[in-house]
Amino acid sequence: MSIDRIDALSPGTFSLDGQEVEFGPGDTILQAATSAGHYIPHLCWHPDFSANGSCRLCTVKVNGRSGAACTVQASAGQNVESNTSELNAQRKTLLQMLFIEGNHFCPSCEKSGNCLLQATAYEMGMEGPYFEEFYPARRVDASHPDLLLDLNRCILCSLCVRASDEVDGKHVFAVNGHGIDTHLVVNSPSGQLADSTLQAHDRAANICPVGAILHKRVGFATPIGQRRFDIKPVSQQLEEEGAP
Repeated sequence: MSIDRIDALSPGTFSLDGQEVEFGPGDTILQAATSAGHYIPHLCWHPDFSANGSCRLCTVKVNGRSGAACTVQASAGQNVESNTSELNAQRKTLLQMLFIEGNHFCPSCEKSGNCLLQATAYEMGMEGPYFEEFYPARRVDASHPDLLLDLNRCILCSLCVRASDEVDGKHVFAVNGHGIDTHLVVNSPSGQLADSTLQAHDRAANICPVGAILHKRVGFATPIGQRRFDIKPVSQQLEEEGAP
């Protein structure tokens, strides 16, 4: 076993933007930073599931080299840079690309104020999409009696995939395709949500960070202006990371 691997399995500290951060055995940089109250922007990571590293929003520089904070193991003596103008500019570009690759109309979306994509865009100071919007034609599956699947809003974070696999044990969702044709698919004979085993109380039905999986008849139960990110920005909600 290499010395670096031994360090990653032992507790210690690393430097994050000039501040010492403690980590435990097996912690990634993002896990340790979040536990210590430091915000690193992310979309596809959740503390309850295995890391995926698909959105790359949590990319940091570790001893001068780029890496996803959700997958890079913390080790003693690391010098980690996150909150820099260079990295934040890259994050803003990634967010702009996510917005133009889907159909995200925040003012009319039921998820507005509870949407992690929207909240992170505010946090990164995103003024507009910047790039030409694609306006893709994506399907909306309203077949389920309690849930709505709107692929126009899906950002391919795969949180629903991991929740269904790792917690629910149902394997309802998967990601299929390549490049711009990559999309979420439903594991059912018809490919529709109604014919799957997904239930409203499943973790997979309550983990979507955007408005791709919505519960029917409850969209505006909490008025806009009183929702999670209306009250407090995402960078101040680390203690609520477990919320959907």
